[in-house]
Amino acid sequence: METQTINAAFYRGNKSFAVEQTKAAPPSENEVSIRIVYCGVCGTDMHVYHGNMDARVGHNRILGHEMSGVVEAIGSNVSGIEPGQKVVVRPLDHCGDCPACNAGHQHVCHKLKFLGLDTDGAMQEIWTVPSHTVHILPDDIRMDHAALIEPLAVACHDVRLSNLKQGEDVLVIGGGPIGVLVAMVAREAGGDVVISEVNESRIAIAQKLGFETINPAEVDLAAEINNRTGDKGAEIVFEVSGTQPGVDAMTACAATKARIVMVAIHAQKPNIDLFQFFWRELQLLGARVYEGEDYEKAISLISAGAIDADTVITDVSPLSEIQNAFESLDASPTALKSLIKVGDLS
Repeated sequence: METQTINAAFYRGNKSFAVEQTKAAPPSENEVSIRIVYCGVCGTDMHVYHGNMDARVGHNRILGHEMSGVVEAIGSNVSGIEPGQKVVVRPLDHCGDCPACNAGHQHVCHKLKFLGLDTDGAMQEIWTVPSHTVHILPDDIRMDHAALIEPLAVACHDVRLSNLKQGEDVLVIGGGPIGVLVAMVAREAGGDVVISEVNESRIAIAQKLGFETINPAEVDLAAEINNRTGDKGAEIVFEVSGTQPGVDAMTACAATKARIVMVAIHAQKPNIDLFQFFWRELQLLGARVYEGEDYEKAISLISAGAIDADTVITDVSPLSEIQNAFESLDASPTALKSLIKVGDLS
């Protein structure tokens, strides 16, 4: 692969992006260059857009990590990956020699680099990444659907850590993109899932996906959960809202011996009712990003059509319109998952 001139979207600070031409160099010996087809906009990207992560990303960063693409070229040491294959990237680059890595927990490496935040990401026509981050896709997968694999892998990781058993009552607090994906994975695993959400548009999407919903702004959430479960509560609770009311609800709605999975990133330290952990012997599980097996599970779910991707994806914009896409997403009460169309398969 010769050096190519490509289009890329650079975050410039102050809620602004600039689509400019840059150079895509050939991959080094252990790298893979990928021609990007779609890239999703995630909540972290929106935090960057709002200026909350400028100290980390600066004002010359290409964002994006929820992507799908086709291998353009491979480095001389890369095996098992070929040009032309459809792929996604698990955007975690670990150091390989910290206590977490040495214990086999590379996804929580002490020096973890998140591709698309700590390095340039997928909102460019050709993205070059370490070969160990690449997952190969089935040939017949839809590339817009494949752009959901990264956030879906988050949900797969969350549900796997919860140790959900067939028939258990599950409460998902927060019906945003990750919340609905967690709900779908939990349902696929055999859970009886209810979603708590206050946004009417997201409630409508959750109901379209076939979920029972509760609006805690209108009814007492804990009382409603107890009513639905014979005063037992939910055996599994996923806190995906990132709010203090969500944290209050996670203990109030939990059954005896319940497992509570902390999915959301909280901007401030929340107050947690520790008494309930003693009183009902609850478990609180932290869940961060994903591991390789979660990616493979997500790929299998998308490939099998087990996830209603068309309902989750609410809008698609070309790379040239990325500024308008972020502005629209920021102002829209109805959008769930927005994709940027970066390029084509050919």
